[in-house]
Amino acid sequence: MQALLDVILPVFCLIGAGYLLTWRGYFPVAGIEGLMKYAQGFAVPCLLFVSISRLDLNASFHFGHLAAFYSGAFICFWLGLFGARYLAGRDWEDSVAIGFCCLFSNSVLLGLPITERAFGEASLAGSLAIVSFHAPFCYGLGITVMEIIKHRGQPKATMLRATSKAMFSNVLVMAIVAGFVVNLSGLSLPQVATDAMDMVARSALPAALFALGGILVQYRPEGDAKAIAIVCCLALLVHPAIVWTIGYQFNVPNDLFRAGVLTASMAPGFNAYIFANMYGRAKRVAATSVLISTALSLLTSWFWLLTLT
Repeated sequence: MQALLDVILPVFCLIGAGYLLTWRGYFPVAGIEGLMKYAQGFAVPCLLFVSISRLDLNASFHFGHLAAFYSGAFICFWLGLFGARYLAGRDWEDSVAIGFCCLFSNSVLLGLPITERAFGEASLAGSLAIVSFHAPFCYGLGITVMEIIKHRGQPKATMLRATSKAMFSNVLVMAIVAGFVVNLSGLSLPQVATDAMDMVARSALPAALFALGGILVQYRPEGDAKAIAIVCCLALLVHPAIVWTIGYQFNVPNDLFRAGVLTASMAPGFNAYIFANMYGRAKRVAATSVLISTALSLLTSWFWLLTLT
């Protein structure tokens, strides 16, 4: 219970404040949408850029740690896709969108603050190592599979152009690439620029968490119950269990092991809905899954924290 009060509850209180104030009309929906646009389109990219540009790549990147997390994500994507297709009876395009919900953990808005509060700032190295590949890996996999299905029967060049355009127009991907460029090249940015970006980066998580709560007001618990159950089960239980199993086999260092399992146990992020909305597929399932799994993760995150301590 202490872990719940000290680590998880403050994060969900901030989400709940955004939900309550928006639901009661004290914070307009238009304002919430503007705040989310600021957070995901500017503040979070700044946070990712600043964090990755300063990341100690030698200390933070461990093959077993990343292999465990992304093997679990990859497996859950395909389990979600085929589960939606054959258990929930969705068409292939819907199934890809539902699989993406199982793939994209809320590693930034939930994973980073909960991991930091649970295990300290030093533990963020493992989380940031995951985040640095998260958007490219997830969007790369989801967009590639969706575009292959959408353009099946068409020339490969058409499919490749559509995939590349969809991938490299994502601001999170561009921020991550820019962070790696600065990190690997050793470029030194002007102090005034780094100070300004640090200020923006500090606002990213609080703003995003509050806005996430406000955005959830627009979601309603409706849609295909089987598809939603598949998403919640795979995202909250199966993914972290796979990371635990593979990480144990690779003897992943304890700090990285805990960061990997805890990040894998996060509910699907808002990017799950963005992906569904981008293609106009399974939007109701994605929205409802974000709402229900975010609420359920209050308990499942507590469970995984207890197993890790």
